[in-house]
Formats: sequence, C-alpha cells, structure tokens
Amino acid sequence: MSRGHGAARCVHMDRETEFALVRRLAGGDTAAFDAIYDEFRARLYSFLVRLSRRRDLAEDLLEETWLRLVEHAGRFKPGVPLGPWLYTVARNLYFSYCRSRAIEDERVAGLMGLWPVVAQGPSPFEEASASELEARLERALAALAPRYREVLQLSLIEEMTPAEMAQVCGVTPETLRQRLSRARAMLVRQLEIPAGREKRPLMREVAI
Repeated sequence: MSRGHGAARCVHMDRETEFALVRRLAGGDTAAFDAIYDEFRARLYSFLVRLSRRRDLAEDLLEETWLRLVEHAGRFKPGVPLGPWLYTVARNLYFSYCRSRAIEDERVAGLMGLWPVVAQGPSPFEEASASELEARLERALAALAPRYREVLQLSLIEEMTPAEMAQVCGVTPETLRQRLSRARAMLVRQLEIPAGREKRPLMREVAI
C-alpha cells in the first residue's frame, strides 16, 4: 500500500457509520476497506509519528496495522468500535517494537549524553505549524514519554471518551484518568520551559 498521508480531518466519522463499515468489511466488501483507509490513514499516521517520533517507523507500523485489519476483517462482530480497535492495534505494534529494541535503546540512551544530537530536520507537523504556539505544543508533546503522548493525542486530537482511551491503552478507567491528568500537567510544565531547553524523552521508557 503506497498511498499518501494527507492532513488529518477535523470532522471524524460518526459511530453509526463506523458500525456500518464494520458490517460491510466483515461481509467481504472491499469498498468498505477503502472507506476505512481514507478515514483513518492520516489520523493513524499522525498518531504513530507523534508516538514514535520517526516517520519511517510510523510508515512501517501503519502498514502492519492495515494488514492486521485485513486479517481480522471476517471476524469482526456487529457493534465493534472501529476507531478504538485500530488505535489499539497501532499502539500495541509500537510498544511491541519498543520491547524488541529495549536492550539497544538502553545502550543508545546511555550514550546520548556523550555525543551531540544530530538534527533530523523538521517534522511534517513543525512544517505545517501556522504559529509559534503550535510549534511549541509539538515540541512539548515530543518531550513527553510515549505513554503520556498517546493519551493526550487520543483525548485532544481524536476526542475519544475515557472508556475508549482506557480500551486502547489497555488500562483501567481509573489508571487512564490518572495518566491523563499527569500527562496534562507534564505538558503544561514543558510549555513553561524556554524554547530550546526542552528535555528529550528517555528512549528506554517503554512502560505501558
């Protein structure tokens, strides 16, 4: 699949439309997959890029997410919330990748203080930022550990309910509320740090 990743939509698909697409997908309707792809491709890509901070990795994880959707298409039950299911698969793939790289990431994290960081160039989000505030928000979000970045994205960007976010993250609603509260507080603290002095997230932190 070599389709592009356009800008994320502001208006998301309503739940009844999602349910209808799930029914069609389970029945083998290939047009339903195309509709799902068009609705979620940019949103999932944005989620994975912000979570991983690597565009190449986000591309690979997104491709794997679509493959998982195809593999499970015939097993979907009526009423399955498609959005949370896709985000659950995407974030689980990311953390599985992190766990597989944990030893190497620990070694790299230990060396980060010894070598200068080479700039990777602006991300698509930084390039698209229309204001200094948006750029600061992106930098502040990038400075948080993945488990805090994801809950802020699911809440602020995807506008998921607490129950849906808990499902995606694989935690209890109470744990989710605590994590989201802490993430918001950490984001505020990051925004208070002068530009250029934001902390980099620890690469070895992969706790879910």
